Amino acid sequence: MDKRTFLKAISTLTAGPVISPLLAWAVGDKLKNWAGNVEYSTENLYAATSQDLLKSFVKHHAKLKVLGSRHCFNKIADSRDYFLSLKPMDDVISLDPHAHTVTVGAGVTYGKLSPYLHEKGFALHNLASLPHISVAGACSTATHGSGEKNGNLSTAVSALEFVTASGDVVNLSRQKDGDTFLGAVVGLGALGVITKLTLDLQPTFLMRQYVYENLPLRQMQDHFDAIEASAYSVSLFTDWQKQRINEVWLKSIVETEPGYGPEPEFFGAKLATKNLHPIAELSAENCTEQMGVPGPWYDRLPHFRMGFTPSAGRELQSEYFVPRQHAVEAILAVERLRDQVSPHLMITEIRTIAADQLWMSPCRQQPCVTIHFTWKPDWPAVSALLPVIERELAPFNVRPHWGKLFTITPARLKSLYEKLPDFIQLARRLDPQGKFRNDFLNSNIFNA
Repeated sequence: MDKRTFLKAISTLTAGPVISPLLAWAVGDKLKNWAGNVEYSTENLYAATSQDLLKSFVKHHAKLKVLGSRHCFNKIADSRDYFLSLKPMDDVISLDPHAHTVTVGAGVTYGKLSPYLHEKGFALHNLASLPHISVAGACSTATHGSGEKNGNLSTAVSALEFVTASGDVVNLSRQKDGDTFLGAVVGLGALGVITKLTLDLQPTFLMRQYVYENLPLRQMQDHFDAIEASAYSVSLFTDWQKQRINEVWLKSIVETEPGYGPEPEFFGAKLATKNLHPIAELSAENCTEQMGVPGPWYDRLPHFRMGFTPSAGRELQSEYFVPRQHAVEAILAVERLRDQVSPHLMITEIRTIAADQLWMSPCRQQPCVTIHFTWKPDWPAVSALLPVIERELAPFNVRPHWGKLFTITPARLKSLYEKLPDFIQLARRLDPQGKFRNDFLNSNIFNA
């Protein structure tokens, strides 16, 4: 049985009233992340089937980390000691139609939650490019979608429950807990084991997406704001060659434009005549429907469909958050590196995200544009390129995505996050012995 198949079987194998070791990890390959570039440092993976058992496990182990959907490309979730899986705790706990909120178990994925919400008449404000990720993991790392009026996924969190290092349960809410709540939502796995999240909802809606090809770089440079304001969610894909943006993905709400028909051109780009993958060489079969076909929000906001391998599969990823006012300058700075970047690149995606107030969010108090790199799986080449890109982007005070590959130093991170000292203080209060810390957190956060 391979690991992906085994993950699907967790709930069956752990149906008994115990914390169960997932012994199948002992056979075959080492435990890795989904893209295969991270080999985790322990095979000791256990699954919790209830909060009481989870509390007991946390209380009686000196070091552990929660392992979610394994979509991080660095070792932010790694452990040398024990992993705890919350996959069996993936229920929708309650839906409050009057408050427009839903409370979910930490193991639920967006792919499972979203169709349920749509059926009940509700929607989330945004989704990432793939629905395979867990809600808790995405919110803990400030994962995002696109849209200049749309905050990252963690901005939907209105309350959360987690188990601290002592085994105690803490409940925080936006309404009651002020700064502590703002510090805990993007918790980077450093504060405790999240067991429940309450998310804000809005009425469900239908969307459609059109793709345009070959947007001249000069048009992007001269009309960036108009391009980004042209749809609910906008993504620009480029390989940095030929002075152009390869593809522009426009995702619009159907009801807001009842008489809408696509223009044959969009700032000089041509309307696509078939479904496309962001990486031109790959089939669009695993991509969400394009060509203006209406569909529910959860089947248009992501780029990739739930039942298929997202993106290219075997790949590396990096991403940098640029303050919105520096977007065009930063994009052009990377474009000047095209001859160094392109040979190792599958595709770059450029997106916009609204500002928020969450302490460890890259978009805290600033709307951002992200420059995302999907790399060929060649870490020696990528590791040599990242410092070059980061030097070019440094004048814009860019912040890296917490779950992706970067080489920005801890000292630099400290200068970029005004609330980092407060976050460290909060973490040390909740976890004084560092039960939930690992090498990544010790290096990038606690020794910063």
